[in-house]
Amino acid sequence: MADVTARQRFDCPACGGAAEWSAAKQALVCPFCGTVSPMKADGAAAGGVQEYDLVTALRNIPQSERGWEIATRSVKCKSCEAISVFKPERVAQNCDFCGSPALVEYDEIKSPIRPESVLPFKLGEGDVRDKVRAWYRSRWLAPNRFKNRAFTDTLHGVYLPYWTFDAQVSAQWTADAGHYYYTTESYRDSNGRTQTRQVQHTRWEPASGALEHFFDDELVPASKGVPPELLRKVEPFPTPEVVPYDAGYVSGWVVEQYQIDLVAAAQHSREAMDAKLRELCAAQVPGDTHRNLQVDADYSGQTFKHVLLPLWLLTYQYGAKTFRIVCNGFTGTVAGKYPKSWIKVALLVIFILIMMAIIFGFAEGGGG
Repeated sequence: MADVTARQRFDCPACGGAAEWSAAKQALVCPFCGTVSPMKADGAAAGGVQEYDLVTALRNIPQSERGWEIATRSVKCKSCEAISVFKPERVAQNCDFCGSPALVEYDEIKSPIRPESVLPFKLGEGDVRDKVRAWYRSRWLAPNRFKNRAFTDTLHGVYLPYWTFDAQVSAQWTADAGHYYYTTESYRDSNGRTQTRQVQHTRWEPASGALEHFFDDELVPASKGVPPELLRKVEPFPTPEVVPYDAGYVSGWVVEQYQIDLVAAAQHSREAMDAKLRELCAAQVPGDTHRNLQVDADYSGQTFKHVLLPLWLLTYQYGAKTFRIVCNGFTGTVAGKYPKSWIKVALLVIFILIMMAIIFGFAEGGGG
């Protein structure tokens, strides 16, 4: 179980019940009497979001920076392998990420690194239901019967674990810069007539340069409950809006515990930064094209933080298949998969074939 040392819950000032964070009211709200309590940042939360030195952290994370600061219970899904963390009194019957009932208690060998910051939910459940229904209606290839159903019964919000990385990079690059030029040549067509055409050639010249770039809040998802390709469709999350972590923001919400640790996330981040750096250097190469690009990069000032980002999840069954929809809990961007009508798909294919035939017919007629 995660290390718990600070507050156990957030008591309602009116009835004493456990208050929970409300996305709609941006405050702690008692689910029993409805009393609204403003958030009061304390401890580290009052000091602002901190960035941590990556090199130092990779050597050792002190125990004081681990745990959730509240009493928690963790379960692991045997299907998607997501680890869900929530209040100890809650009884989990199905996985919040894939809907599977195959849940087992999960005890950490070592407490997880505590989040440094959190992006609180901005969209309430009612707003998200409207956005999901609008998304359903905009799926032209979906069966009509599918569009007329709500499919929002299983909608719920979760906080996903992410790592962010910063780095200052100084790079030197060399490459062969290619400049296009053209010559005119003669040839005989299929009817034996002499024609001319322009032929492209490339003149290569050595080139070099330097680049200074700052990578700010490069995101690396640490979730196993949501596929990365689905998350990318609802990114970005506005990281400048994050606030210092306070257990009050996650009160009443499920939090997924990271399973991509700091070492693996740092490797992913460096690979992504290297790829972006090559693109930036390639853009500096003069001419029309390039080859043999070599980049020598020096990374400094590398920092990181562990953040929780808000996501609404919806998993539903249609026929024999399970589909998943996600919604960014701050921006409202929706993405997901949905069933497709084979009749509509066939009509679309026929339409495309007819259009291609018409275009080909015009081209043939013009050539004649």
